[in-house]
Amino acid sequence: MHALLRALVDLGKKKEETVIASGIGCSSRMPGYIDACTLHTTHGRSLAFATGVKLANPELTVIDVMGDGDCTAIGGNHFIHACRRNIDITAIVMNNNIYGMTGGQASPTTPAGAYATTAPYGVLDVPFDICKLAAGAGASYVARATVAHPLLIEKYVKNAVSKKGFAVVEVVTHCHTQFGRKNKRPRPIDNINFFKDNSVMNNKASNMTPEELQGKIVIGEFVNIELPEYIEQYMNLIEKVGGNRG
Repeated sequence: MHALLRALVDLGKKKEETVIASGIGCSSRMPGYIDACTLHTTHGRSLAFATGVKLANPELTVIDVMGDGDCTAIGGNHFIHACRRNIDITAIVMNNNIYGMTGGQASPTTPAGAYATTAPYGVLDVPFDICKLAAGAGASYVARATVAHPLLIEKYVKNAVSKKGFAVVEVVTHCHTQFGRKNKRPRPIDNINFFKDNSVMNNKASNMTPEELQGKIVIGEFVNIELPEYIEQYMNLIEKVGGNRG
């Protein structure tokens, strides 16, 4: 949250012109602590609300904060189609690899082999890579950092908010109670140290083998391209088929 607020201040964003939406989850409590226009919405549907806000007033800066379960499970359909449309919204996905608020159930990003209340013998599923998912679905900006790299988070959020189009910043974070205690990282500092020791910048990762990347967190900017933005196309279509009717 600190990195987000610093980014918005550095960009000169006014709170009256900034909307921050969220769904349900630990991360989604954030709007309650921010003095701006905020929406605390339903589970997995925050991007639908954010899309409505942006379409109603395209001049607003719209940011959607989500968790990994909120974004990639019940909200996965909204997420991939928001990427595909390339609507001018910034999505910040806080990925702690678990359903932390509801009891420690495995999420779509829980690593294979990790333990959870719904996987007492280890998760069998292959997890989603949120950044690859966003890139494959068509987002115009995709980046990842961890909470051990706050300056990178701030940099990527600034780049994302400044981008014309759908921008995704994944923030790898921790839940030491629901995930860490079951996976040999019971203290917050254990998780921070794990992120520091196991993060690899994407330019270095491109020269590493799959075996060398096993268990690593690849961070950096993955996509930064110019694509047609949805609202601009929508407004052009209205003008083309209906004209200016006042």
